[in-house]
Amino acid sequence: MERFIGGSPTGVLVRLIILSVIVGVVLAALGLEPFDIFDGVRRLAERIYNMGYDAFEKGVSYFLTGALLVVPIWFVARLFKTGRSKKS
Repeated sequence: MERFIGGSPTGVLVRLIILSVIVGVVLAALGLEPFDIFDGVRRLAERIYNMGYDAFEKGVSYFLTGALLVVPIWFVARLFKTGRSKKS
């Protein structure tokens, strides 16, 4: 598990927390708040819904098509990265 996630779970969690704080500071400096982002996503979903089922169906189709390529490539890349041993 440690090799797959990139280190010990505690270390990865600490790095994610620190990175989240840094990104939060940058977003706050740009005037973006979490609720603005959530509201934007909600409005996007609402607009897609209002455009009709065909637009939603196309969006899901694009997502699935992209995921068919992206997810296996990501997984294979993680496997190769996990398979490499660190030389000291």
